[in-house]
Amino acid sequence: QVQLVESGGGLVQAGGSLRLSCAASGRAFSSSAMGWFRQAPGKEREFVATITRSGITYYADSVKGRFTISRDNAKNMVYLQMNSLKPEDTAHYNCAARDSAGGSFEVKGYKYWGQGTQVTVSS
Repeated sequence: QVQLVESGGGLVQAGGSLRLSCAASGRAFSSSAMGWFRQAPGKEREFVATITRSGITYYADSVKGRFTISRDNAKNMVYLQMNSLKPEDTAHYNCAARDSAGGSFEVKGYKYWGQGTQVTVSS
């Protein structure tokens, strides 16, 4: 079993930055790929970024060049640095963990989910 707890969301003006954190516990975190997803009101949950066990990263086209996913295996933490935020980035952001080392773009590829944190970007 894996427990994930996100933090760092909030209200920010367009063009601003936020860093989301995800604290993981319960199993061999360092062997799992991790991901960030988001869901805006009235929309389906969508992929944002993933990082493999070895640190290879992949991003959704909508955030590429603005967001950075990283991990600290010693601290069992995953981060999402979000820069140049836009109003369309407003959503509820969730951290997720896989049962394997490789990353995934799909919601169904993740077994464990945190409760999430809200990000609101004002124009």
